[in-house]
Order: sequence, then structure tokens, then C-alpha cells
Amino acid sequence: MGQALGLRRTPGPALHISISMILSLCQWAQNTAFFTAIRGSWNAYPAIMATHLLGIALFGGMILITDMRLLGLAMRNRSISDVVDQLRAPKRVGLLIVAICGILMLGSKAEEYYYNIFFRIKLLLLMCVLLHSVIFRTSVYANPAALDRAAKIPGRAKLAAILSLLLWAGIACAGRAIGYVEPPLERIHAGLFHPGLPTVQSVENHRSAR
Repeated sequence: MGQALGLRRTPGPALHISISMILSLCQWAQNTAFFTAIRGSWNAYPAIMATHLLGIALFGGMILITDMRLLGLAMRNRSISDVVDQLRAPKRVGLLIVAICGILMLGSKAEEYYYNIFFRIKLLLLMCVLLHSVIFRTSVYANPAALDRAAKIPGRAKLAAILSLLLWAGIACAGRAIGYVEPPLERIHAGLFHPGLPTVQSVENHRSAR
């Protein structure tokens, strides 16, 4: 009825409060001494980012090999259970590295990530990955020996592999695109990145002076 009369629905107060709380949490996290030290170091943040990329390479490689085996496109001379079981440990190590480094990078620049559309897309895809794990864990990943006993690779295993490849590829693309979005400096409240680098306020003053 409201739309027919040309009226717009405005977000309710509960939504405004939730968004405000998330933003406040991001600002609080990035301004803690720990994350400020990471952001203000010449070496810490680049080292964390490099380690994050190494973790992605390890974890992504394990995911790719596992999914290609489930699709029957690689390592056909090895049983599915053999591939899945042997790659489970290095996959978990890679995931742990990625998660720890990701949290450190997020905490040090939380407000920048909050405003980044590709970071939000990445979070949405990660939620889809979690749902994917819940759906296919019992029928595919937790019991690969049952897949070996089948006459041919079951359709559910191939579906799980295809969705896994698409989701992780999307996450990788979204993560890469995050760096190409310039943060809104006028909204960022982070402190100094380094004593020798300009603050957000000094950047704003320089812009206004021009």
C-alpha cells in the first residue's frame, strides 16, 4: 500500500542500532593497542599479509586437488578416501594460517574493511562455504570410503566439488578485489599507520588546502 502511494519504507531503529554497533566494534578493535601496533609497524602488516598468501596457496592447493579427485579429473589411480584423508591435515594447517592472518589484518584495519563492498561479498561467500560444509560433510567428506565403494562417483560428491570450487574461487576473487577499493578517508578513525606516515586528518587537511 505504501509503495502504491509512492512512500518509501525506512529501515527500522533496530537495524540502525545493529549497524551502529558493528561499526563501533570495528572502530574499537582497530584502536586497541595490539592492532594499532600491527598497523603502525613497517614490517608486521606486510609479513602477516605475505603469510596469509602462503596459507591461501597451501589451503587452496589442497582444496583444488580434493575437488578435482571428487570430479574424477585428477589422481584417478588413487582412491578418493586416500586423497581426502591424506590432504585433510595440510588443509587444516593452511586454513589455520589463513584464519589467523585474516583476523590480524581485519582487526588492524577493521573500519576500512567495514566500508569495503568486496569484503562484505567475501563474508557472504564464507557463510555459503560454512553452509556447504554442513550439507555435504556427512555424505561426502566425512565418509570418503563409501564413495570408493560406489560403481561410479556419486552425483552428490561431484556437486559438492563443483560448488566448493566456485565458492572458493569467488572468495579468492573478492579478497583480491578488496585492495582495489579506496577506503573513504573522511570516515576512517584509525590512528597513525606509522609515525612517519600521515594520519587520516592530515590527508584531509592536505585535500582541503588544495
